[in-house]
Amino acid sequence: MENPTGSNERELPSSCPIRMGATAGPEPEYEGIPWPGYKPRGSLARMLHNKAIHDYYLKQINKNDWYQCDLTQLHPDVARTFVQLDPDQDTISFLEEAERKSQWVLTQLWHTVVKMFLGWFMTQTSINGWLQRGSMFVVSRPQLLKLLNVDDTVKFQSLLDLGAGDGNVTAQLAPFFHRVYVTEVSVAMKNLLQRQGFSILDIDAWHRTNKYDVISCLNLIDRCDTPLDLLTQIRTALKPDGLVLLAVVLPFSPYVEAGACDHRPKQALPIEGDTFEAQVQSLVTNVLKPAHFEVLSWSRVPYLCEGDLQQSYYWLDDAIFVLKASDT
Repeated sequence: MENPTGSNERELPSSCPIRMGATAGPEPEYEGIPWPGYKPRGSLARMLHNKAIHDYYLKQINKNDWYQCDLTQLHPDVARTFVQLDPDQDTISFLEEAERKSQWVLTQLWHTVVKMFLGWFMTQTSINGWLQRGSMFVVSRPQLLKLLNVDDTVKFQSLLDLGAGDGNVTAQLAPFFHRVYVTEVSVAMKNLLQRQGFSILDIDAWHRTNKYDVISCLNLIDRCDTPLDLLTQIRTALKPDGLVLLAVVLPFSPYVEAGACDHRPKQALPIEGDTFEAQVQSLVTNVLKPAHFEVLSWSRVPYLCEGDLQQSYYWLDDAIFVLKASDT
């Protein structure tokens, strides 16, 4: 599962309410945050000062904007399956916990030092697993129920979560299933998954051993070498009435962490467009339909990740789909 603090990291936009270097007027404070023109001495002091400014900006964000989509840019068949979500209490709780952890200065400094050292011979995913940091959040349980159009009494037989990472997202899905299976490449992440009691399947054989009621593939097709093959394997491993929960970061930017030296996948997905909505339409038309999937519902959600000494959390824009296999 892709980590938002990786190559697609979301930066503060230039239209940030507090712009670095602003000097007009006096240098007031807002809730204890000095005006950006103030420059503390010492590298750590400057880092913490900049983090305070970034976190102030994050508090000003209207979280509802993360979930908005201009349906007029989409084909009516795609627009009618859109499900409007919003930042529910589970989402807010994740953000509050991320903010609390980011304030553990000594822990964050330790993470920074270890990442610099381990980065020479370990992937970012494995480092996060070893440090047990960088947990992610895609969709809450109430949001999932709304996407699936079921109530909280539903109980499916089996879930397979592909590229489950540290299991934090899997744990949101698990209560709706009798059995939960996962796959993961990173040994460090596998250890975390095993501790949570999830059944770990072989990364190369999962699609040959069983069939599943629901397969989740969250933020993975832009991080694997052969995404078209992966979609075919998912369809093969579905029960006849099975469902797929697919999330894709848009704008689409494929990056294979442990692949070729240029980190480009062997198979390129033909996703085009300059806006979120245009890329959603392209994904449905050029990728999902040719792979014989039908969209039952979809939404726009933030793909959230715990932060660090730069800011409390990071986010990317996610399109999340509920799919079923199609004969056409």
